[in-house]
Amino acid sequence: MSTECNQFIFGFHPLKHREIRAQFDGGAITTEGGGLLLREVEKRIGIVRLLAACFRDYRDPDRIEHTVEELVAQRVYGLALGYEDLNDHEELRKDPLLAVLVEKSDPAEELLAGKSTLNRLELTSATASAKTRYKKIVADHAAVDRLFVDIFLAAHPQAPQQIILDLDATDDPLHGNQEGRFFHGYYGHYCYLPLYIFCGEFLLGARLRPSNIDASAGSVQELQRIVKQIRAVWPQVRILVRGDSGFCREELMAWCEPEGLDYVLGLAKNERLKAQIKKELQKAAHQYQETRRAARFFKEFYYQTRKSWSERRRVVAKAEHLEKGENPRFVVTSLTAAEWPAPALYEQLYCARGDMENRLKEQLMLFADRTSTAYLRSNQLRLYFSSVAYVLLQMLRHLGLQGTELAKAQCATIRLKVLKMGALVRISVRKVWVSLAGGYPYVALFHQVYEKLCALPLRC
Repeated sequence: MSTECNQFIFGFHPLKHREIRAQFDGGAITTEGGGLLLREVEKRIGIVRLLAACFRDYRDPDRIEHTVEELVAQRVYGLALGYEDLNDHEELRKDPLLAVLVEKSDPAEELLAGKSTLNRLELTSATASAKTRYKKIVADHAAVDRLFVDIFLAAHPQAPQQIILDLDATDDPLHGNQEGRFFHGYYGHYCYLPLYIFCGEFLLGARLRPSNIDASAGSVQELQRIVKQIRAVWPQVRILVRGDSGFCREELMAWCEPEGLDYVLGLAKNERLKAQIKKELQKAAHQYQETRRAARFFKEFYYQTRKSWSERRRVVAKAEHLEKGENPRFVVTSLTAAEWPAPALYEQLYCARGDMENRLKEQLMLFADRTSTAYLRSNQLRLYFSSVAYVLLQMLRHLGLQGTELAKAQCATIRLKVLKMGALVRISVRKVWVSLAGGYPYVALFHQVYEKLCALPLRC
């Protein structure tokens, strides 16, 4: 980042016979040199531009200093580069390279938006209009929801035969009196309970919810809009819904079945279910006693609850014995045994949902838990900003890092090794010169990513 000139000279402990002197006179130096790659990703997918189009601006055009697209870009790039708080932008607004990413016409002279301007962007109510005094930029949340699915569809030129939609909920701890704040007994603190829907690494939905609800609440409604949008483009694609036992609800399964969606969902164990695999559990325990190694056996059967389920459904059971004792697990599915035998269904298909945990961790790396405004609506907007920052980094991984050592790297690693790079920025009338750090250890990787991105067509 650029700093104001300070003539004070810092004297540090000498290096053998050489004195060490330091001074803030380096000029326009940034720590975000790798952000140029994020800009190239944006030029190929256009998600920041499309996100800005989801806002309606009621401000007087003659008095606008920062366009909506510039404000949105500044917020999203800031999150992607590791700046979670609006207060950070009081200094970031002077960064010439961030001004380049935001597309300021004169990065050397035009300051970016400060924390107050960005705060007004986030806190605008849904009913704001041109008559509102300060907060006049209204976000269309439904349009933002559609945007994530549009980006997913655009990333696949050909329709796949099958896609898997993973559902999961997590806690978002709260430390104030935010709207929708409730105590959650399982997590043991006050929190929100956001719902995420992914297809592989692609984020399709992020819904912030209060925590005084069931984990599956609203999942059918979210799936309805996502599936409708997908089938409008890929009418023949086969869709599988996957989730843990928190989503094993009659409402979800009864909706999937007539809609032609398959599902594989964790099923909470109970005494009736355990009685079905009593022999298998005894057999696993006996084998463990002989080998002192984990033993598991599988069984499948049809099961129906006494009240909540409308019909009998296929259940796959894992009877396992570990050092700590028996470990039975159950999965309910619409898939047939001919397609997915019991061991493969559990070990290959259901257990693969564990990768969703990595995606949730990446949301925290993009500060999706920074929901500290007073209102649920503005905190949802913050969640959207973090989600778009994730999509930018995920598409950098998808488009630029495939085939490299960072092909499977998480967002925090990509930020550290690819984006956080010192650079000297010099701006003339016709050019922006960015002198990247000569000691950067991943020059070959940077060049490889650059070549991959440049080979892709531009969208904006």
